[in-house]
Amino acid sequence: MSLPSPLAFVAKAPVVPVVVIERIEDAVPLARALVEGGLPLIEVTLRTPVALDAIQRVAREVEGAIVGAGTVVSEAQIASSIAAGATFLVSPGTTPNLLDAFAECPIPVMAGCATASEAMRLAERGFEVLKFFPAEASGGAAFLKSIAGPLPHLRFCPTGGIGPANVADYLALPNVVAVGGSWVVPADAIKAGDFARVRELAAAAAGLKRAAQFG
Repeated sequence: MSLPSPLAFVAKAPVVPVVVIERIEDAVPLARALVEGGLPLIEVTLRTPVALDAIQRVAREVEGAIVGAGTVVSEAQIASSIAAGATFLVSPGTTPNLLDAFAECPIPVMAGCATASEAMRLAERGFEVLKFFPAEASGGAAFLKSIAGPLPHLRFCPTGGIGPANVADYLALPNVVAVGGSWVVPADAIKAGDFARVRELAAAAAGLKRAAQFG
């Protein structure tokens, strides 16, 4: 069975903002700032009590936003995220039970891996775009470059420790389709309601070049 692919989504921008929303009132203006800046793909992490409500609000109210749920670690979160309106899912890692659940998921999934063996296991189940996490702590761009030869069919969205200083190293790799990052949604800007700053950071990130080809 062919799984829903996230490639069409990640082709839209080189950076996927990884968002932690503490206050529900921030969800819509933050998402609008990201979309206006050119980053429509938004990963809302399930780390706060308002995360699911935030996904629902963004899905309903922000035109152009492609909102997904991140930090998915259980089957129950899969169901609740889809019910809230998430259009894709992202996990930090993939247990056997979670892998089985993802394989039956009706929306695209970027399942998490940190080693070549984990990536191969996910590939065997049909996943073609994987989250590489935590990227910097797990070998960084050098690791992804080294496995491109033996695993040429896999593509990655690395996340963890990526920012302005090293993002170009990742995007220069043909097997990296996008990167996940929180530098475009700094906590101090969100807390201050400075969504203009978020829009500026998003615009800069949207203009980054990547080597990956889509098609």
